[in-house]
Amino acid sequence: MYSFSAGNSMLCRNFLQPRIIQASYKTHKEGIACNTKVPRNVNMEKLQSAYLFPEISMREVQHIEKYPDAKLISLGIGDTTEPIPDIIASSMANYARSLSTAEGYSGYGAEQGNKALRKAIAETFYRDFQVKETEVFVSDGSQCDITRLQLLLGSNVSIAVQDPSFPAYVDSSVIIGQAGDFEDKTGMYGNIQYMKCRPKNNFFPDLATASRSDIIFFCSPNNPTGHAATRQELEQLVRFAKENGSIIIFDSAYAAYISDDSPRSIFEIPGAREVAIEVSSFSKFAGFTGIRLGWTVVPEELSFSNGFPVINDFNRIVCTCFNGASNIAQAGGLACLSPEGFASVHSIIKCYKENAKILLDTFSSLGLKVYGGENAPYLWVHFPGSKSWDIFTEILEKTHIITVPGSGFGPEGEEFMRISAFGHRESIIEAARRLGNLYP
Repeated sequence: MYSFSAGNSMLCRNFLQPRIIQASYKTHKEGIACNTKVPRNVNMEKLQSAYLFPEISMREVQHIEKYPDAKLISLGIGDTTEPIPDIIASSMANYARSLSTAEGYSGYGAEQGNKALRKAIAETFYRDFQVKETEVFVSDGSQCDITRLQLLLGSNVSIAVQDPSFPAYVDSSVIIGQAGDFEDKTGMYGNIQYMKCRPKNNFFPDLATASRSDIIFFCSPNNPTGHAATRQELEQLVRFAKENGSIIIFDSAYAAYISDDSPRSIFEIPGAREVAIEVSSFSKFAGFTGIRLGWTVVPEELSFSNGFPVINDFNRIVCTCFNGASNIAQAGGLACLSPEGFASVHSIIKCYKENAKILLDTFSSLGLKVYGGENAPYLWVHFPGSKSWDIFTEILEKTHIITVPGSGFGPEGEEFMRISAFGHRESIIEAARRLGNLYP
């Protein structure tokens, strides 16, 4: 059974201190350039410590330096591990080779994406939901699109996020100027509504008590909890947005992992086209974490308070800030959506879901309550009464396994750990063995 030792808590707290390079002012006479007269962005000054995932990567490097002979296993940052199917890799290689010929060379493409790929995305994922290819904007990944959407929305809107949720929603809100100051007591930024998503409310916020916000960031299946919202829950969300005149930014990056009848898109819900934008990605669907390819759907019906179509402004943002996704990556995206490519990527998804089942069974056998892992590649494991960064440190020190502390996803993530099922099968089995020895 699980029992916790808090021996490394001081180490953890020290690591969390902001790593700021203190530069002293030097004059030109000393031969060193002096400070400029440009003030630092005040919103950047509001950000707390380092971004979660680079912080974890840094600790991983430090652990390797400390234990150079240890075989480290990562169940942390959600990076895919299985090779890309040959049909997809070959399509990108062939496209790249064709660039060496006069007939095959191409330069800039459309900022909105390859027309054939936009059509394939609309037909593959939104065939029954009236999404047009012209409403699909191909990008270099959903996280980049989240920032472009923030640029579209500007600093004068109010924001709501699930708590816990993917850190980029909050951090981008701070950077763009939507957030107030960070409050140490609550672990929250002012002017952002944190909608509590706990086991007791099935990881879905109590909308009856929620305040109105202009923008609602909502991820399903959720990162980090792994919970996929039910149709009834998403109907409530769309109804809430319509009643309040809000816009939902729906992140469906993990939709391919859904095993039950939970909706894979917000546009499965009647009325969503009037209140929602959807961002998604080839990263976890097809192993494109390093290739970078995603998309955003902006319905023509969606408008601002003055009636101006949101899609028009988003198109302007894309054309101003982006020269289009890589043509090579888009060739791979088309191959993913071919019948053979689609079957191939789903066989890899099946492998990751089997990994999740192994890890779920492992943690459950240790007497821990485990959520997620069925509709997502993440498990959300509860360590009652513990600080999640302390658990992170203990697991790393004693098993050489990287995890992710739940508190990095928001105040409601305290006492939880996010466990990733991305990994080679032999590593997953070895991780399960080590964890079993840690908490026998």
